Amino acid sequence: MAKLEIKNLWVKVADIHILKGVNLTIQDHETVALLGPNGHGKSTLLSAIMGHPKYEITEGEILLDGKNVREMEVDERSRAGLFLGMQHPSEVPGVINSDFLKAAINVRREKPINLVELYKKLDDASKQMKIPMELSHRHLNEGFSGGERKRNEILQLLLLKPSIAMLDEIDSGLDVDALQAVSEAIKKIQRETKMSFLIISHYARLFQMIQPTRVVVMINGRIAVEGGPEVITKVDGSGYEWLTTEYGISIKKEDKNAKPISMNTISIGACATNEATKYAKK
Repeated sequence: MAKLEIKNLWVKVADIHILKGVNLTIQDHETVALLGPNGHGKSTLLSAIMGHPKYEITEGEILLDGKNVREMEVDERSRAGLFLGMQHPSEVPGVINSDFLKAAINVRREKPINLVELYKKLDDASKQMKIPMELSHRHLNEGFSGGERKRNEILQLLLLKPSIAMLDEIDSGLDVDALQAVSEAIKKIQRETKMSFLIISHYARLFQMIQPTRVVVMINGRIAVEGGPEVITKVDGSGYEWLTTEYGISIKKEDKNAKPISMNTISIGACATNEATKYAKK
């Protein structure tokens, strides 16, 4: 069982509040679609939950099964069952992909995984994601295409088996075949586990494939609307202007001059990075 609760969460970057009182609960075995215009706080929410140091939480609570996530370091959040699939996965030169995954798996186990089991899991996951096993022997994301990086994020998800998987535009930049592989992997997890998902995407096609159980729309740093698949249909057909007509919500424009926050200081398997680096140096 896993339950993630966000209560009255306020988050600022460079003295500007991006999130302004977010309230959201994700129950066990839920798939929640997170929609909203660019620049309204979706990625900020995921980064704050995972503990990105540039996102300052000024108020509110983040609870995982009743435990205070804000008191946890990034590696502790990962071990507790949180996973972040990033929009722009970073290259990690010097760290072999398989070493990284081995370390990430081992911090979740009492007994370290043996090489035979590791490579069996890697081979199965690589086949499912339709990426060559050879990628596991290369430096993490170094020289990977955009599609390979995104597939490798889902491969990590398959191996680490978190309780709550947060995916930030995992479908952006994917061709049809890659999108199919990603959606099939998510659907397989939905069928076979109790894992919950919080998924950001601007494209209805992914949501049509994975069929989220609930849809939430973030506007101006707050959750503005919750509903079912009909919300995705309205956004896909009419954008977000209907929120102004139906709910009287004034939608602020995206700040074109805002500088993006680098994700280089955090990784999905942050709990394993130091250990994987040790392996790489041996």
